Amino acid sequence: MIFTRFDSPLGEILLCADDHGLSRLVLDAGAQPDPEERRRDDEALAEARDQLLAYLAGRRRSFSLPLAPGGSDFQRQVWAALVRIPWGETRTYGELARRLGREGAARAVGSANGANPLPLLIPCHRVVAAGGLGGYSGGLALKRQLLELEGSLPV
Repeated sequence: MIFTRFDSPLGEILLCADDHGLSRLVLDAGAQPDPEERRRDDEALAEARDQLLAYLAGRRRSFSLPLAPGGSDFQRQVWAALVRIPWGETRTYGELARRLGREGAARAVGSANGANPLPLLIPCHRVVAAGGLGGYSGGLALKRQLLELEGSLPV
């Protein structure tokens, strides 16, 4: 179980991994202590850092990294659907629920979205409300910034 920290245009990012892949990404992690149960290994997570920084610089549109977010079966189903939303596109919570065969489960999709332990890598910022941005665990200003980076900010 390892972690790394690095500076980004969004502030310091904390990235954790286990034997199965990346398990947690914390944005604006400057005030957060190092995870006690993990050892720092910047070299082992260098590829993940480089892909994230390339994305934030607008030079990368997708990631090719092993992800191990944990979560319930439903959360993993939602997160898998999020990864399939192409760069530069958005989906509404209701639309995502329908695509998952869960008509009327927009709130449950929103809850799973909010529990995403790997923001950016699992692009939960690409899910918006029917009438606006909706929520985002990193705050609406950050969600707006990420959607602007991808050219998909709803009007």
